[in-house]
Amino acid sequence: MLMKDIIDMLDARAIYIADENIYEKNYDKGFATDLMSDALALLKNETEDVLFLTGLSNVQSLRTAEVLDLDTVLFVRGKPIDCHIIETAKDLHINIFQTNQTMFEVCGQLYRQGMR
Repeated sequence: MLMKDIIDMLDARAIYIADENIYEKNYDKGFATDLMSDALALLKNETEDVLFLTGLSNVQSLRTAEVLDLDTVLFVRGKPIDCHIIETAKDLHINIFQTNQTMFEVCGQLYRQGMR
């Protein structure tokens, strides 16, 4: 599923774009967690074309994405994104998006569209 389609479907907004080509990137898999230890343990060998979903809107989410070599984080639940998160995303060249929808809603919609 193309990122631009994901954004439209989830009514998401760009917070920081590191690469304008991100809108044309295809994501076949998603991983949703607020526990960064789960992401590190379960994604260590599965990071290509994985969209990382989390409600943990802090720098640790971006550091986890960096370790896993993920290029995009989608924050759910519409929590505030502070300037430290944006500055870290710039430093790490990680795209960040946000939606007001819950993790449950986002996962259900993505699954229904074929993302696994």
